[in-house]
Amino acid sequence: MNQMQGKVVAITGASRGIGAAAARVFAGAGATVALMARSGDEIAALAAEIGGKAFALPCDVSDWGSVQAAIDGIVAREGRLDVLVNNAGVIEPIARLAESDPADWARAVDINLTGVFHGMRAAVPHMRGKGGTILTISSGAAHNPLEGWSAYCASKAGAAMLTSCLHVEEVAQGLRVMGLSPGTVATEMQVKIKASGVNPVSQLDPSVHIPADWPARALLWMCGPAANGYLGQEISLRDERIRRAVGLIA
Repeated sequence: MNQMQGKVVAITGASRGIGAAAARVFAGAGATVALMARSGDEIAALAAEIGGKAFALPCDVSDWGSVQAAIDGIVAREGRLDVLVNNAGVIEPIARLAESDPADWARAVDINLTGVFHGMRAAVPHMRGKGGTILTISSGAAHNPLEGWSAYCASKAGAAMLTSCLHVEEVAQGLRVMGLSPGTVATEMQVKIKASGVNPVSQLDPSVHIPADWPARALLWMCGPAANGYLGQEISLRDERIRRAVGLIA
C-alpha cells in the first residue's frame, strides 16, 4: 500500500475517468499527486476528497506555457517529479473526415498529441538521471482505423510513436517510458461514443467496458520493477497475462 511513499506523480486530465481514478490509486499507494486539468473546480474538489496528498493545478495541455509552468511548479513545491501520466484526451470530433470541422480536428491533435509532447518536454529535464517514469494512455485506435475517428486515431497513433521516440532518446538517462492501451473503459468518453452511433465501438454493450480503476491500477503497476520488461512498449489491458500480472483477474 505504500509502494509510492515519498514519490510525486503528475496526472493530466485528472478531473474525471481514468485520470481521477489514477489520482485515487496513486494517493492510496502513498504518492503525492498533482492533478492537472482545465476544469479547476473539478480537480480542486477531487484534491479535497483525496486529502493532503493531492493538490490541483489548472492546466491546458495544448498550451506549452501552461504545461511548463505546472510541471515547474510541481518541482518547485515538492522538490521532485517521479511520474508523469499523460492521460488528457478527447474523442471529438466524431465525424467522417470529409465532414470534420478543421478547427475541431486540429484541437483534438493539440490535446491528444501535442499535449503529450508538452508534458514530456516539461518533465524530462527534471527526470534525467533520477529514474523517472513517463506513462502515456494510448488506445487500440492508435493502430486500427475507425470510421469517424480520424482525429482520434491519428493523434493517438502519433502519441504512441512519440512514446517510442522518447524511450529511444532517454532510456540511457534512466527514464522509464511506456504506453498503456486500456481497451474500452466505462467513462464519459464511452457515453459520447455510444450517442454518436458511429462505427462498431458505439454498438458495444456498456457491460463490456472495464472500470476506470483497472487502468489506474495498471499504471501503478507500471511504475514498479515488475514492468521493467515492457520499457519502450505499449501494454494492453486486453492481454490476460497483463491483467493477471496487475492483479485484476485471478
